[in-house]
Amino acid sequence: MFRRVVRQSKFRHVFGQAAKNDQCYDDIRVSRVTWDSSFCAVNPKFVAIIVEASGGGAFLVLPLHKTGRIDKSYPMVSGHTGPVLDIDWCPHNDQVIASGSEDCTVMVWQIPENGLTGPMSAPVVILEGHSKRVGIVTWHPTARSLLLSAGGDNVIIIWNVGTGEAVITLEDMHPDVIYSVCWNRNGSLICTACKDKKVRVIDPRKEEIVAEKDKAHEGARPMRAIFLADGNVFTTGFSRMSERQLALWNPQNMEEPISVHEMDTSNGVLLPFYDPDTNVVYLCGKGDSSIRYFEITDETPFVHYLNTFSTKEPQRGMGYMPKRGLDVNKCEIARFYKLHERKCEPITMTVPRKKTNPSDHSLSSLRGLKFQIHSIWKRLD
Repeated sequence: MFRRVVRQSKFRHVFGQAAKNDQCYDDIRVSRVTWDSSFCAVNPKFVAIIVEASGGGAFLVLPLHKTGRIDKSYPMVSGHTGPVLDIDWCPHNDQVIASGSEDCTVMVWQIPENGLTGPMSAPVVILEGHSKRVGIVTWHPTARSLLLSAGGDNVIIIWNVGTGEAVITLEDMHPDVIYSVCWNRNGSLICTACKDKKVRVIDPRKEEIVAEKDKAHEGARPMRAIFLADGNVFTTGFSRMSERQLALWNPQNMEEPISVHEMDTSNGVLLPFYDPDTNVVYLCGKGDSSIRYFEITDETPFVHYLNTFSTKEPQRGMGYMPKRGLDVNKCEIARFYKLHERKCEPITMTVPRKKTNPSDHSLSSLRGLKFQIHSIWKRLD
C-alpha cells in the first residue's frame, strides 16, 4: 500500500503570528516565583498576570483593549500576604477570578465591569483549609460555584464558593507535591500528576482513585496531565535521560501508553493547552521560545506533530484564551498571551483560508438558486 509521507490534516498549515508592539502589554514586572504555573489567565474581557509586588502577592487585571505601556501606578489585586502562585478565571462569569497563594489561602475576586479603577484588596470570599501554599486553582467546567484547589500539603479541596465551605477534601491520595490537576469535560473526574511520578484518575464524589499509572514519566522533573475530549489522558514529563516526553493514556488500561514521544533535552516544564474542538494540543515550555502543536487522532501514531511557532524571546508563562474569545472571522483557532520578563505579547494561531473571488460566490449562489427552482418545478409537475 502506498503511504503518504505527509499526513493530510486541515491543521497542518496552522501558523502563529505575534502581535505588533502597540498590541502588546508593556512594562509589566512578571512574577519571579519558581513555581511552575502559567502566571497568566485570560478570558474575552480581561488578561490577568501575576506580578512582582512589594509586601505580598498581587496580580494585574487589564481589559483586553488596554494595550501599550502599563503605568507603574496601575491598580492591582493585592489581598494575599504571600506571593500569588496560580490564577483562574471562572468559565461562567467573566468578572470572577480565583487566586491561590503561598499564604495558604484561596481568594475569589469580583472584577468591576470595566476593570479596576483603584487597588483591590477585599476579595468576595476567602477560602481557608490548606496548611501549606496553594499552587493550583481550577474552576469546575459545568457547575457554577465549584472551585478546586491543591496545595503543598498534598491535599485537594473542592469548595462551594457561594457558601465558602469545603464540599470535598481528598486527603491521603498523594504522598507528595501535586504538580497538576485537570477536570474532565463534564467535571465528573479529575486527573492529577504528582511528584511521586504517578498519574491518577480520581472520582471526587466517591473519593476514590479510578485508575493510576506509576512512573508515567521516569524523570525527576515535574509532570503535567490533562483530560482530552474522548476521556483519554495526555501527559508531559521527562524520561530517565532527562528528555522531554509526551504520552497518551487510556484510563481503562494504563499499563502501557497508547503513544509516547521523546521531544528534546531542554529542562523547561511543558505546559499543555488543549482545544477539544480541533483536538489540537499546544505545548509551551517554560523558558522555551516556541509553541509546538500536535493533533490527536484515532490513527497511529495517535499524536501527530503539526508545527512549531518560534520567537526570539523565551517565555516566562502563558495565557490561553477560551474559544469564545477568538475572532472566527479571521479563522483564528487559538490565541496565547506570552509573558516575557517585562511584557505580555498576544500570539494568534490561524488556519489559512483559500482566497476566493467574490464573483465566484455570486455565481455559485446563482447556480444553487437555479437548481432549487428546477427541483421545485419538477415536484410540481
